[in-house]
Amino acid sequence: MSRAVTVPRPVYVLSLGIFAMVTSEFVVAGLMPQMAEGLGVSVPEIGYLITAYAAAMALGGPFLTVALLRLGQKSALFTLFAVFLAGNVLAATASGYGVMLAARVITGVAAQAFFGIALSLAPQLTPPAVRGRAIGVVMNGLMLGTLLGLPLSTLVGERLGWRAAFWAITLLTGAAALATAAGVPRLGPSEGGGDVRRELAAFRNSRLWLVLSTSALTIGATFAAFSYLNPVLTEVTGFGTGAVAPLLIAYGAATVVGNTVVARLADRYALPVLLCGLALNLAFLTGFALLAHLAVPAVVCMLGIGLAGVTMNPAMIVRVQRTANARPLVNTVHSSFITFGVMIGSSVGGLSVGRFGLRGPLWLGAVLAALGLLTLVPDLVRAQRRRARKTSATPFVSPGTTSAASEVNTTPRPPAVTDPGPAVAACAATGRSVSE
Repeated sequence: MSRAVTVPRPVYVLSLGIFAMVTSEFVVAGLMPQMAEGLGVSVPEIGYLITAYAAAMALGGPFLTVALLRLGQKSALFTLFAVFLAGNVLAATASGYGVMLAARVITGVAAQAFFGIALSLAPQLTPPAVRGRAIGVVMNGLMLGTLLGLPLSTLVGERLGWRAAFWAITLLTGAAALATAAGVPRLGPSEGGGDVRRELAAFRNSRLWLVLSTSALTIGATFAAFSYLNPVLTEVTGFGTGAVAPLLIAYGAATVVGNTVVARLADRYALPVLLCGLALNLAFLTGFALLAHLAVPAVVCMLGIGLAGVTMNPAMIVRVQRTANARPLVNTVHSSFITFGVMIGSSVGGLSVGRFGLRGPLWLGAVLAALGLLTLVPDLVRAQRRRARKTSATPFVSPGTTSAASEVNTTPRPPAVTDPGPAVAACAATGRSVSE
């Protein structure tokens, strides 16, 4: 009996790098008062560090990716680890706000380029049958960064000082770099690597831009709500401040579960998964906006957003890669669109609070989810037309007769043999695959 195809070990190593970088992204949000006091600035100015990090990711990541195209992919990862480590050390030793701002820009640019190259590597290291699951494993680094990285870095910062949190992330990043050195096979440049014109040619596809907009709207809808969960739960639902942390951990656990489920379905059902996910997210966001004053419905809707929101990442990535390609620049630009979604959801959500109260971001999320559904319509129509053409092309065979076509179709065929390729073969050499 043949063994089940599993996700190779190096893919989990890539997830560790993502986890370290996401933890660094979120650390400022958990230590705003301490950092404001330590750097002698206001809390809103510390908030701008979050915006600067996101802007650096969205705008700078693709340019750094282009600069690294000629390198082997493992060499590119190590270059990004080095840049990211330098940024974290600069943050841990920052003597003033300007230095800290520069450190956040450096780490943001490096993190975005790392995401793009890691997401490009995962399909190359993985047999075709489990590529969606492999992307889900890589993206679990993002989910676990929310679930574990944020509370742990906050705990370290509160107990040992905010600089200690950045030093802890530096050590974590170093460990991820060592694991990458030992566990990820050395590959050459990605297909077309170094040919910028070839990389840019993918963006002439107008459908790709629509697909990218789906991702931005999906994540924007989720972060419109996520960014304001704390005040909504305390001031509208009526939970005490001590209950918020466990609720956010439950939300993070829901994202891990949802990401695992979506990853297993993404290869075969990327478009239906996105359709169902956006529809569910629209329902949960609307329900949360209407029922936020009731504890049980509010928690159910919050957990539903966790299950069906940011967890769409594996399906979104598979859809983008099939529309264009799986090379680093496309993946990095896709990550930039996701970051734009985060920025739109959080910033416009903040504006809506002043106009519509704390339910405003929830209604904004519902609107963005509805717009995301609309962007799926062209692909749904295209899929329906393909099915119709396939049905009309099927020959009619009357009872008791056998057509030549049917005779051909019923002829036993030998099982297809899939060449796993040199990347998967190199991956197998790193050790026994780990079942997800």
